[in-house]
Amino acid sequence: MSDKNVTLHKLNELQATAISGNDISSSCLYVSAITISYAGQYAWISLLIVATVLFLFRKIYGEVVGAMPLNGGAYNVLLNTASKRTASFAACLTILSYMATAVISAYEAMFYLHDITHNLPLISATILLLLIFMMLTIIGIGESAFVAVIIFIMHITSLFLLVLAGGWYVLHHGTAIFMANWRMPVSSGSVITALFLGFSAAMLGISGFESSANFVEEQKPGVFPKTLRNMWGVVSFFNPTIALLALAVLPMVEIGDHQESLLSFMGQRAGGHWLSYMISVDAVLVLSGAVLTSYVGVTGLAERMTLDRILPNFFLAKNRRGVNYRIVIGFFILCLSILLVTKGDLASLAGVYTFSFLTVMGLFGLGNLLLKAKREKLPRPERATVLSVVLAVGFIIAAFLGNMRLNLSSFYVFIQYLIPAVLFILIMLNRGRIIRWLIYAINLMNKPLRRIIISAIRPYRTLVKINSQELVFFTRGDNVAILNRVMIYVEENESTKRLKIVHIANPESNNEHLKKDIEVLDRAYPDIDIDFVEIDGEFGPEIIDKLSKEWNIPKNFMFIGSPGNKFPYHVSELGGVRLIM
Repeated sequence: MSDKNVTLHKLNELQATAISGNDISSSCLYVSAITISYAGQYAWISLLIVATVLFLFRKIYGEVVGAMPLNGGAYNVLLNTASKRTASFAACLTILSYMATAVISAYEAMFYLHDITHNLPLISATILLLLIFMMLTIIGIGESAFVAVIIFIMHITSLFLLVLAGGWYVLHHGTAIFMANWRMPVSSGSVITALFLGFSAAMLGISGFESSANFVEEQKPGVFPKTLRNMWGVVSFFNPTIALLALAVLPMVEIGDHQESLLSFMGQRAGGHWLSYMISVDAVLVLSGAVLTSYVGVTGLAERMTLDRILPNFFLAKNRRGVNYRIVIGFFILCLSILLVTKGDLASLAGVYTFSFLTVMGLFGLGNLLLKAKREKLPRPERATVLSVVLAVGFIIAAFLGNMRLNLSSFYVFIQYLIPAVLFILIMLNRGRIIRWLIYAINLMNKPLRRIIISAIRPYRTLVKINSQELVFFTRGDNVAILNRVMIYVEENESTKRLKIVHIANPESNNEHLKKDIEVLDRAYPDIDIDFVEIDGEFGPEIIDKLSKEWNIPKNFMFIGSPGNKFPYHVSELGGVRLIM
């Protein structure tokens, strides 16, 4: 298949915007109510501040993903700029964010459905919805671009009709309700505090902004920055506008009484029963779409982590439709647990969602700074200034602290899930060392007990299996200092005993000292067997693909240094080869 045909099958601007936009724009259904509950009449200002922060992140994401347009979001960025441990931490947070996304979206969808049916057990209905999407994902019904576009257009149309109806209502009924709300005393004590707390809560409204980075490889060239622009435009317009109109249409008391389904109640007041019904149906659809996005997103991320040997190979099992069903079932169980722990409390769910999402955003900002420091020569279509990155990360830290003040109990729930996940990842990353400690402890036992334990858990066989994965580093004829840094990276981040250092020779190559340097490294690192391979040819995607198949080594276990401006290929064309220098 030609490159042109491949490009034709990739997502265009509308399709990519719809898939990621359904995720971020679903927050329009609940973020206004949450922000008003903390910032009161100043909620729309807090939401405008959030829009400003999101504007800063447009360039941050644009630079990072433009330099490395590979799926995986924050995990991929940190895997190629920091250590595997840091990337794994970001992956844990992303999975937790997906969990909270699925649960809060399903729960909110059932709240809006409750407005239609008036007789719906919310917790049971939420569990049923999560179960339905688990089954659909296992069957193989993934993210359909066509369906996503239909839902997105319906959603944007519904929001526009709500805004028009709200504006029409204000024109005919005046601003008396808004002025009454505006004159109410600030519950937090001061305007500054109200704005800060409202801003902290309103950061929930940009969750999903990172979703486009998770499927950038499926987008046509040049589409990704447009999706960032479009998502920013949607939430920057609708969130402040809806909050402002809500304050002009509904008294503050009624806003508080209808927090879970504010938009449908607002539609009832401003436009009548038909608009309320339309908003409720739209909410069920778009929030259900966000649940599906979570299942699809976490399946891809967890599979990538398993292939990188961060999660057990147990999760790689697929059904006849090619779906990692064990990952899907495990994700459903995690979602069910967080729903039952929080008892469906919207504030707690939103808090867990916000803490995990904010940390992922902060880590993405960190990845941008590391990219500037470690991958300066890597070509990128745009650059965010260091000042703007630091300012954006500062806003994220402030919002994180603000959410701790707003809902400390949800922070504890967040920690309850994060700590076990991080401990599990640390065990997986250090399992070779842990097994060696276990073998040492077993050897101190008496002989009969030692035999029983060894026959039961077979630690020697497990250790050999873990260390058998061979890695590849492509060198341009680097000096011994650079190759030593490669060895340090491999020793600290990978469980292996075998490394191939490959030099693609051409007429311009000069490897006079390369073999001697590798001999020195082989003696310096006796625990790693270094195999030097020299191949004639030109380095590029074709030779990477050939060697990957010939040696049966996945491309994500092949490493290169950071390419410069004269490198003829983009990182995305190398099939997942990692940058470690």
